[in-house]
Amino acid sequence: MSVHPHRLLGTGQVLNQMRQSIWLGNQMASYQAATLTSGFIRLDAELPNAGWPQSALIELLIQQAGLGEIQLVKPALVNLARRGRRIALIQPPHLPQIAAFQAWGISSTQLLWIKSKRATDALWAAEQILRNGSCGAVLLWQTQVHANALRRLHLAAQETATAFWVIRPLANAQHASPSPLRLVLRPAAGGIEIDLIKRRGPPCSAPFYVALPAMPTMPATSTSH
Repeated sequence: MSVHPHRLLGTGQVLNQMRQSIWLGNQMASYQAATLTSGFIRLDAELPNAGWPQSALIELLIQQAGLGEIQLVKPALVNLARRGRRIALIQPPHLPQIAAFQAWGISSTQLLWIKSKRATDALWAAEQILRNGSCGAVLLWQTQVHANALRRLHLAAQETATAFWVIRPLANAQHASPSPLRLVLRPAAGGIEIDLIKRRGPPCSAPFYVALPAMPTMPATSTSH
C-alpha cells in the first residue's frame, strides 16, 4: 500500500501545530497561553516559556507565611498594574496595607481585597473572578482545599488570561494537584530557596536560590489589637 506524499506532509503539519501540547520527558514544554516574566533571571530559566503562565493554576507551597512569597510575584503584579489590570487578594493572612502597594506603583483602585468567613466562599469568589476575567492577577490563600476544588479553579483559570497563584502550606506538597506548576518555597538568607516539584518538562535537578529585595515580604498590617 502506497502513501501519498501530501498525506505525509499533512501529518507533519498537524504535529507541528501540536508541538505546544506534546513534549518529551527530557525537554522543556511550552504553554499555549501567554506568560509573564517573573522578573528573576534564575527563576525564568527554570519555567516553561521563561515566565509565569497565565490561564493556569500556580501553587506556591510555603514553609511559613511571609517568607518572601509576595516579593517573588511582585514584579509580575507591578507589570500587570502598569497595564491597568486589577489584582485580587483573597483570604490573605494580613490586612493589605495600601501605602505599601502604592510604593510599588499599584494604586488602591487596582486592588480587590476579599475576606470571607468560610473557605467555600473564598473559593467561589476566586472562581467567579477567574471566569469573568476582571482581574489580571488573583492570589488565593488556602490552608486546606480538596483536589476537586483545585481542578475547578484550574479550569476556570484556563478560560481567561489571568495570572493565578494559590498559596498553601508546605504539607500539601505530598498531595496530588491538577496544577501544572508547583513551587516549594523556603526562607534563605537575603532571598528564597525554590524547589520546583512540578512543571511541564523534566524534573528540576535541585533547589535553587533567588535573591529578593531587602524590603518587607508582605505589604500588610496585622489585624490584631
